[in-house]
Amino acid sequence: METIKLYDEDAYAIGFEATVLSCVPSERNKTKCYAVVLDRTLFFPEEGGQSPDQGEINGHEVIDVQISQNVITHYVLEEPFEINSTVHGLIDFKHRFSNMQQHSGEHIFSGLVSSMYGFNNVGFHLSDNSVTMDYDGVLTANDIEILEKKVNEAIYKNIEIVCEYPDAATLVKKNYRCKKELSGAIRIVTIPGYDCCACCAPHVKKTGEIGVLKVIRLQNYKGGVRLHILCGERAVNYFRESLNLIDSLTDVLTTGRENLKENITSMKDELQRLSSKLAVAKQDLLLKELANLPESEKDVTLFREKTDSFIMRNVLNRLVEKHEGFCSFFSGSDEDGWTYFIGSRTKDCRDVQKKLSKISARGGGKPEMISGSVKATKEAIMNALA
Repeated sequence: METIKLYDEDAYAIGFEATVLSCVPSERNKTKCYAVVLDRTLFFPEEGGQSPDQGEINGHEVIDVQISQNVITHYVLEEPFEINSTVHGLIDFKHRFSNMQQHSGEHIFSGLVSSMYGFNNVGFHLSDNSVTMDYDGVLTANDIEILEKKVNEAIYKNIEIVCEYPDAATLVKKNYRCKKELSGAIRIVTIPGYDCCACCAPHVKKTGEIGVLKVIRLQNYKGGVRLHILCGERAVNYFRESLNLIDSLTDVLTTGRENLKENITSMKDELQRLSSKLAVAKQDLLLKELANLPESEKDVTLFREKTDSFIMRNVLNRLVEKHEGFCSFFSGSDEDGWTYFIGSRTKDCRDVQKKLSKISARGGGKPEMISGSVKATKEAIMNALA
């Protein structure tokens, strides 16, 4: 028996009464629970890229909600319910409303992307922590700025959002977005002037309830783009955290917000200059130390704490000029592992790589020089080289 979806009738309802149709022991994410099927429910299941509602049934926490062939299963903690008994369900409306804000905001954005750029929304994910939208075309930062402005204009207009199941004759006449072929009763969500889309999820009644939409990240993804957005309270919290971070940085750097970027850029440039200066000093000090090695010593092996790769190369090149055998430079520690460069002007370094491979070293290169990494102790490396 298909579950009656009360959230379709009223997305703002919080509590409901229902009859238990089945209740069996189950397990969800390694947690023992009971799989409960009711004749009706306000709990929206995980569907359409959106995380499920949260809440409780008869005071017991609902840890997951799933749907299969229009039958909704609630995974409930603690104790079983009697078949045919009446239970009281209560959803976490703060969580529900946050999801409604995100999803309605996404519809406006995707509708505008479709009408303005002709790109399809090919992926959507709405969890408690993030909202992502994937499009099959490339959008630039300037495009995003334009879209974001238009979406927020639609929010300010406080347009009524219509959720309905049109009859077959009406549905044929509608031009609506849809990611896949659908059958049976199809629920259409319409935001007049902005979007018309097949969707199973609860939405806010009017666009003004979305509050605000902010794109917080743009990345290339599978030939198109992936956008990360926040709406409503999630966006406000993001703005608050961002401003708190900026204020903290201005306090540390004793500067105003208007000079923050300039100050950080200046510090970064100075850090790079000092890092380069320090690297040269380290290299000079190491070369002076190695100058005392007799040329008669054919093979030379160095172990040092983490050292920049260009210093390792430069030092190794000097050693190879002076010594006939294999010259090796290992940088790191027994705990974290070692990176290495090995060179020679008279022998094939790939022979050394074969020996190191016996202790699971990964690397390679040309006869005159190889490089790689190994997770082993200094003693194990020395034994392999011997």
